[in-house]
Amino acid sequence: MGELDSFEILPDHELTTPLGPNGVPRSSWQRTKRASRWHRPYAALLLLLDLGGAALASLTATANLDPDKITAGFKGQPGLFNLIAYVLLPAVWILVLWGHGAYDRRYLGTGTDEFKRVVRASWTVVAIVAFAAFAFKTDVSRTSVGAALIGALLFVLMLRYLARRALHVGRTRFHLATHRVLLIGTLQEALEVHQAIARDPAAGLVPVGIHLTEGYAPHPSATTPVPVHAGRDILSLVREINADTIAVCGSASAEPVELRRLAWQLEGTGIDLAVAPQLTDIAGPRVHIRPIEGIPLLYVEEPKLSGIGWLFKTVMDRVLALIVLLLVLPFFPIIALAIKISDPGPIFFRQPRVGREGKTFKVWKLRTMYVDAEERQAMLDGQNESDGLLFKMKNDPRVFKVGKWLRATSIDELPQILNVLVGEMSLVGPRPLPAEDGDFLGDVRRRLLVRPGITGLWQVSGRSDLSWDDAVRLDLYYVDNWSLVLDLHTMWRTVGVVVFRKGAY
Repeated sequence: MGELDSFEILPDHELTTPLGPNGVPRSSWQRTKRASRWHRPYAALLLLLDLGGAALASLTATANLDPDKITAGFKGQPGLFNLIAYVLLPAVWILVLWGHGAYDRRYLGTGTDEFKRVVRASWTVVAIVAFAAFAFKTDVSRTSVGAALIGALLFVLMLRYLARRALHVGRTRFHLATHRVLLIGTLQEALEVHQAIARDPAAGLVPVGIHLTEGYAPHPSATTPVPVHAGRDILSLVREINADTIAVCGSASAEPVELRRLAWQLEGTGIDLAVAPQLTDIAGPRVHIRPIEGIPLLYVEEPKLSGIGWLFKTVMDRVLALIVLLLVLPFFPIIALAIKISDPGPIFFRQPRVGREGKTFKVWKLRTMYVDAEERQAMLDGQNESDGLLFKMKNDPRVFKVGKWLRATSIDELPQILNVLVGEMSLVGPRPLPAEDGDFLGDVRRRLLVRPGITGLWQVSGRSDLSWDDAVRLDLYYVDNWSLVLDLHTMWRTVGVVVFRKGAY
């Protein structure tokens, strides 16, 4: 008996019936099909934005050029130039983006694959334009062509980013463009997937039920985030709760026959089938599927913490840190004076922290607490709101007024740029850990494989509002899935977190 026997898979003869699943006419599934097709109008919107971005790039590139120079390569025919610049070139962009999967729903709405495909498409467009100019021996302004191509890439990326932000707002605030998900597996596996999905509401996945492959459904009075079912026919349950996605969790995905038959029954219903294997917190770039004799093997590659990318990260850290230091240096005397007026004492606060490979260093921060803060902590230990190694209080009486503002705006952490310049820290990385608790056991010690960061996934995901376990999980995720794209994305998200002061105290 397999774990998916409770799926109530239909007999073979019912899989070929002209009726829908379980003998229900296909028309009964239309409401579900419409609910799961948000990507079609969204893709149409992206297509219009891409057309507009490419046309705007052509207009911007030629706005300050002499019209005679622009049309010189077209034998003085401005109409032909306009046709190519504002119709054919945008159309080429659309076709190339389409060919690179930039409108494929698998890459829309979340992740970085959509933007990677746009960048790859830009290289193809450059090649097409270069070949066309060579083949037709067209004398055009290289500057204007280059500006049009680069501008189109930037405009397309910017407009797509704004469209995604609008999509995320619609999902998180108005519950639009979402997928209603039925989780299938053991209760523990389903709850783990539910917890992971709930951490990212912008992804648009909304769990609405759990179907158990083992055990019995708990009593209705039991506390579960969504209703739990057992021994039900899957497709009738999907109809009942109006789900449009089925997610098979953990060990339940190891039943290939039942899983394949379930996929057959879902054909034509508009219901998506997703598999959540037991590979938690491992990002897609590290996981590759290699079919061997019809068996899809999942290969998990080692984290890449060396090489050209890692060297580029080191150089980028130093260059950006130096630029930020030069920008904030003129404001430092004002901040120093405000700290001195608030509480006489040192301007900086230095504390031992553990860095890469367990090496201890002293982190630089602007002082935000009274000079006797460490002595007063013993009296406040009972009010600690953190469940980990760090002491945290939302209304810590040891923080003076200016210090609260410095913390809320994260200005108190700017001196850590000095740690970045000397190579003790990075701009992005795990949170630096206190040296007095440096004998770390278990998974936490893996954070020491990389330099700690001024910002990181812990900061853009909640900062002080996170539990210790969630902070550790995010730091480990960063170590295991590091990439330059992840660093750049984290720095971009940091701007919004700092501006809106999320989780800072």
